[in-house]
Amino acid sequence: MALDILLLGPPGAGKGTQAKRIEDDHAIPQISTGDMLREAIASGGGLGRQVAPIVERGDLVSDELIVAVMRDRLERSDTRDGFILDGFPRTIPQAEALDQMLDSIGRSLAMVLEFELEEDEAVDRLMGRAVEEGRTDDDPDVIRHRFVVWREQTLPLTEYYTEQGVRVALDADQSVDEVYEVIAAELQQRS
Repeated sequence: MALDILLLGPPGAGKGTQAKRIEDDHAIPQISTGDMLREAIASGGGLGRQVAPIVERGDLVSDELIVAVMRDRLERSDTRDGFILDGFPRTIPQAEALDQMLDSIGRSLAMVLEFELEEDEAVDRLMGRAVEEGRTDDDPDVIRHRFVVWREQTLPLTEYYTEQGVRVALDADQSVDEVYEVIAAELQQRS
């Protein structure tokens, strides 16, 4: 059975860090829409030019576009044994599209790990990351805007996945190792 996992939580909650650890331990790919979009922007192609102004403002790329990008990515052979989604879905329509994609191939999410973290702590983390990595989407005004967008469009996914019975809440205000211990225990129960 495939280990299909979704990471959910506010910007700066540590999803990418934990996704890399899951990827290493379970040999399934991390699929980060943020990374995919940043790569597209850096390449200067049509998709990159289309999404660059959206990402720079801290807004979400349209459901239609991101669903198409994600459908293409999930069809690759490296996802056969599972995947870790980081940054998709971000809206209820995207979640419904993901459910339909997975259902069409006889799969479903094994679990949704929701990283819970206070906004002030997440902002502090993002500001540190901006300095370390030079990320243009980690500008203070863009960060605050990303939280507004997250609260309005992504936070409703908490209820969506709770109703499906796959949501696991994680206290992300702990050390990386402490958070991963909880994740590892959850993964062991489901594999």
